[in-house]
Amino acid sequence: MVRPILTPEERERGRALGAALREARGARSMVEVSADAGVPVETLRKIETGRIVTPAFFTVAALARAVDIDLATLAGSLTAAAASPSVSWAG
Repeated sequence: MVRPILTPEERERGRALGAALREARGARSMVEVSADAGVPVETLRKIETGRIVTPAFFTVAALARAVDIDLATLAGSLTAAAASPSVSWAG
């Protein structure tokens, strides 16, 4: 299966997801969060740095649980980020 090319908006939403997860992680290490989520640390690193802009839903759900972010809140933040890139992720 060939994946379609992502739009600039989709890429920006993926980068916003990474930024939101990075901010929510706070002072916790990537190793700690990835272990809590059951996700490889390299996957978390790639999501946070925008190298993976379309992670699997269950990966996002596991990471959100590990950093204590409600998925609805996270999704709402990403929608707001698309409208206004200066939205803060602190919540």
